[in-house]
Amino acid sequence: MFLHIGNGKSVLKKNIIGIFDLDSATISKIGKDFINKKEREGLLEYDDFDLPRSFVLVEENKKIKVKLSRISSAGLKIRMDENMYEDKKI
Repeated sequence: MFLHIGNGKSVLKKNIIGIFDLDSATISKIGKDFINKKEREGLLEYDDFDLPRSFVLVEENKKIKVKLSRISSAGLKIRMDENMYEDKKI
């Protein structure tokens, strides 16, 4: 199943490593450096005009990618949990 992360983008749930609040994760130098490194490597994706509020770490093609989202990490968690219950109904 998929998790919709906003702006018409979805990711495979099985590929999700974690969902993080962007503000909290980038308070430290380590968090900022991680995001900056992924951007330099071309592994950071964001196709929206709104400010991102969270990011999703996913593994695609044996690479760890960062996908920014305008949806809060709490909102993405709710979507993830809702989808889990729908998956079990199938």
